Amino acid sequence: MQPSLKSRQARLDQMEPDDAWEVEAVLAWHDDDAKAAIRSLLDDCKHLRRQLALAECVMSRGMARGWTPRYERDAL
Repeated sequence: MQPSLKSRQARLDQMEPDDAWEVEAVLAWHDDDAKAAIRSLLDDCKHLRRQLALAECVMSRGMARGWTPRYERDAL
């Protein structure tokens, strides 16, 4: 029997990190300089996109069973 949608959502909510804490941690790492924090996060995104593109080039279709990466996330 499948768990109800409500119970699945409750488990997901428990697993999600505390977003406010993450924001505060990023700002603290950059001495409360919001622009430096944004620049750093954008640089991280650029680096990870490059890594994903590289992995896509060397990964066989059979290894991922037809899965291909998406470079844009779904709208919230």
